[in-house]
Amino acid sequence: MNFKTLGYAIAATALLAQGAIAQTAAPEQKARAEVKAEAATAVKKGDLPKATQGEGQDKAAAKSTKTRAEVKAETAAAVKKGDLPKGGDGIAPKEAPAKSTTTRAEVKAEVAAAKKKGEMPVGEVPAQMPAAPAKK
Repeated sequence: MNFKTLGYAIAATALLAQGAIAQTAAPEQKARAEVKAEAATAVKKGDLPKATQGEGQDKAAAKSTKTRAEVKAETAAAVKKGDLPKGGDGIAPKEAPAKSTTTRAEVKAEVAAAKKKGEMPVGEVPAQMPAAPAKK
């Protein structure tokens, strides 16, 4: 069988299969109005929660015992005391990071010396980096 005949056979099979699928009987479907009416009655009975209600939400638990002004005052006091970070800062540091005592030139010199001694790899890092020698 050549490719042209095979192609025609595949195309014909695909067309016939489409028609067979289109002719299968669909299960009984309800009209949109019927589905809406059933949903409304289920909501009225309490079988189905309203769209505004989430599952597990308790309206009584959401009530606050403090006024907005009290909450704002507590938050401002916590920020001033350092318990809360200012907006956008993320986690508040307990203490400022230590300032470096070495200059940039000194650091570069230390790195160059370590590379010469073989304590620091040059170029790409090998799979197994050798352990640094212990300082005396």
